[in-house]
Amino acid sequence: MATRVVLRLIKEAVSSNGRSKPNFDFAKRRRFCTSTPPPPPPPPPARKIPYSSKKGRLFTGATIALLIGGGAYASTVDEATFCGWLFSATKLVNPFFAFLDPEVAHRLAVSAAARGWVPREKRPDPSILGQEVWGKRFSNPIGLSAGFDKNAEAVEGLLGLGFGFVEVGSVTPVPQEGNPKPRIFRLPKEGAIINRCGFNSEGIVAVAKRLGAQHGKRKLETSNTSSSTEDDVNHGGKAGPGILGVNIGKNKTSEDAAADYVQGVHTLSQYADYLVINISSPNTPGLRQLQGRKQLKDLVKKVQAARDEMQWGEEGPPPLLVKIAPDLSRQDLEDIAAVALALRLDGLIISNTTVQRPDPVNKNPVAQESGGLSGKPLFNLSTNILKEMYILTKGKIPLIGCGGIGSGEDAYEKIRAGASLVQLYTAFAYGGPALIPQMKNILKSTNYWHL
Repeated sequence: MATRVVLRLIKEAVSSNGRSKPNFDFAKRRRFCTSTPPPPPPPPPARKIPYSSKKGRLFTGATIALLIGGGAYASTVDEATFCGWLFSATKLVNPFFAFLDPEVAHRLAVSAAARGWVPREKRPDPSILGQEVWGKRFSNPIGLSAGFDKNAEAVEGLLGLGFGFVEVGSVTPVPQEGNPKPRIFRLPKEGAIINRCGFNSEGIVAVAKRLGAQHGKRKLETSNTSSSTEDDVNHGGKAGPGILGVNIGKNKTSEDAAADYVQGVHTLSQYADYLVINISSPNTPGLRQLQGRKQLKDLVKKVQAARDEMQWGEEGPPPLLVKIAPDLSRQDLEDIAAVALALRLDGLIISNTTVQRPDPVNKNPVAQESGGLSGKPLFNLSTNILKEMYILTKGKIPLIGCGGIGSGEDAYEKIRAGASLVQLYTAFAYGGPALIPQMKNILKSTNYWHL
């Protein structure tokens, strides 16, 4: 039936020429006339349909056919199959982003996620992928790192893609434009990106408004989807369904880094499931100096005190993590580990982008651009740092492995190196939403928590 309707719509769209039927019947008129009626006027000449009009009608008919056909297909398959089809279909769209300026493509991707123009994962994660960290249940260990949704515009859409957690930011206290454009450079053959954005941010006030607006809605979703069984673990905490992290940065012109981070904690911590102090971006002058032993110890103490002095419910304050660079010496790592253990830091993210240009990136002319390198060439460097930090912290501090992850196998290697959770960004920018279920399937097949 649907097929006949579609064919008829297409036929009418193509064959119609706009002529109308006569509004009287000559046979009836003949019965009331004594004389022979005059011959009817000749029909008007057929209007020639422009070629462009024909194309438009063909396109309209084909579009209607696709919509009806797609609806018919969706009604005949189960939800899981249709969901998988949608994620696979993004592979057809994602290559078009490569023709756009990197920052324009990024802006469009965030807008699409914010408007819900991306697939929504309806299939539950396999129970084997579940992980409990900081008393929170992660349905899977794959997260989206900071840098994609800098201003918390698309939290709901991104979590809907099937990430176990999403980290927004970095967020600065005062809005700032970041570094001059162009500031993002692709290296597609190497699966890498160089960026020198410099904490471009709308500021904590704008981000707090967005997170506050989302907060009530997502908490309501939590109460509606929570099971009454005692064995269930809350999947969200403050943020609601899914886990939300907030990455805090400092303004370039600020002379008091601790004050910037404290301000971020005071304003944003009520909406976060965990907080991150970002002291490892290579694009803010002097920022990485905060990774020194004394500087880091003083900073963490002040931020922890600011967090702990706030009023918290039964869940307590959000965990506090520090994101470190991959360009650290052995002594630097030992100092960071000592501070993390002494102050009982809740976690470390390893790592941020690198200022190094390892093979084969160093042979690419784009490698001359300043900024942090992310993507596949960063994988070995960041994974080696992860292994060392796991040993130095004696496995007592949860680690998030980040840097160069592009597949389920990469995620598995990070977990083997000591990571409790993993994050990606560059591979997601190249591969799109279809990458997420692929990675989950690989991790599921590894039976990875039973090492």
